[in-house]
Amino acid sequence: MEREIRVRFAPSPTGPLHIGGVKTALFNFLFARHHKGKIILRIEDTDQKRYVPGAEDYIVQSLQWLGINFDESPALGGDFGPYRQSERKTIYQSYVQQLIDKGKAYYAFDSAAELEEMRRQLEAEKADNTSYAAHIRHKMRNSLSLPEDEVRKLLEEGVPYVVRFKMERDRLLVLHDKVRGEIKVNTNTLDDKVLFKSDGMPTYHLANVVDDHLMQISHVIRGEEWLPSLALHYLLYEAFGWQEEMPSFAHLPLILKPAGKGKLSKRDGDKMGFPVFPLEWKNPENGEVFPGYREAGYLPEAVINMLALLGWSPGDEQEFLSMEELIAKFDLDKVGKSGSRFNPEKALWYNHHYIQEKTDSELARMLLPIVKEKGIETPIDFVEKAVSMIKERANLIPDLWEHSSFIFIRPPDYDAKLVRKKWKENTAQLLLDFVPRLESLDNFDAGSIKTLFESYVAEKETGFGAIMLPLRLTLVGSGKGPDLFALMQLLGKEEVIERIRAGVQAIVKQKDSH
Repeated sequence: MEREIRVRFAPSPTGPLHIGGVKTALFNFLFARHHKGKIILRIEDTDQKRYVPGAEDYIVQSLQWLGINFDESPALGGDFGPYRQSERKTIYQSYVQQLIDKGKAYYAFDSAAELEEMRRQLEAEKADNTSYAAHIRHKMRNSLSLPEDEVRKLLEEGVPYVVRFKMERDRLLVLHDKVRGEIKVNTNTLDDKVLFKSDGMPTYHLANVVDDHLMQISHVIRGEEWLPSLALHYLLYEAFGWQEEMPSFAHLPLILKPAGKGKLSKRDGDKMGFPVFPLEWKNPENGEVFPGYREAGYLPEAVINMLALLGWSPGDEQEFLSMEELIAKFDLDKVGKSGSRFNPEKALWYNHHYIQEKTDSELARMLLPIVKEKGIETPIDFVEKAVSMIKERANLIPDLWEHSSFIFIRPPDYDAKLVRKKWKENTAQLLLDFVPRLESLDNFDAGSIKTLFESYVAEKETGFGAIMLPLRLTLVGSGKGPDLFALMQLLGKEEVIERIRAGVQAIVKQKDSH
């Protein structure tokens, strides 16, 4: 019988979710959905010292915004709960005891000072391995080196301890990773990792392996930073006698800095002006605010598309893929081994594409809250028409306002450089003489305005540019903007005439003051 595909995304609530973590969640989601399997959200909160209030909610909201949905989670429940490790403490205690009883793990009572002295001594001896491992454990204070009655006494007295894994010596492990292929590890290079602490909490390694086994995880898809843990996890499965149910492993490549060297960090985003978190994050300790993709004006489908192609390829030239297309095409065999450089310009390029894919109605609903924030009340159909004129210039949602603000607000000032260059002695009179023609126009639509303008230019025996650019200047405040006659139709006769008169007056005054 074929094993059910079950994967998990298991973040730690120690701060905001980095887009590298989002990529891991996404690849798990795509793999599960492609194979008609299940994806579980498990919160790995065993490190209570680093726990940050609000981080779990932030993780959940981020993934919801991006459309990464789960089948089992702390909120949804499921047959394999609880889904927070802090609520599974009693489970881990029984499993760590199994390892101790089998001689696969041991109690260690060494103090911080003793551990520091051990490291200092090994460094002085220029030892190949300076960690707590097989070559040193017999010299330390643990249940392997101390008499049994002394160990019992220390435990009864409540002396702080940890439980360490007893790493075997002189064994060559041959491991398999679905992304990296065959990996060989000599156990002599590994240390006796801590599995359990005296505060009753397991470390990542024990909790991770026990939970993956109990939750029947078929594939562990995680970031390459966990690759050094693979050998220990393999040995833990073996120690418990779970080799037959061991999941397949796939370690995903990192997202690299735009310069290409090293892992993408928050500092890179700060320096180059792009987010590295899906949503805005406010540090509860100092109130510092970090930007998010959502608040910067990115669409979730653009972020998903961009992240999917950082380390994975569909095997063809297609660059724009919906979530449905990604699910249909996703395959771990097409995940690359090397890290992918993050490109902020490419992220904007994706977002520009998905903005253009939206209907005017959808974009108007995104722009309307910004318009209202500016204290402007206007019907949604007017916002739709405004959006249709400028959306091709927008890379981000706030750009919709930046490129359309002149439609909703009269120009607060006029481009001084353009005034100097294009505003001649007769410009003001030419524009003011055009106003009565506009007033007499019955059908104030783009075609009629254009015809009227052309006949006026011919009558005045002047070039188009002599009137058109100054006219745009009075309406917009600059030389940019959409088709002038379509804009005039949208603004309406009364507003156009008022803007021309106010603009002429302000520009004449501006020129006189210089």
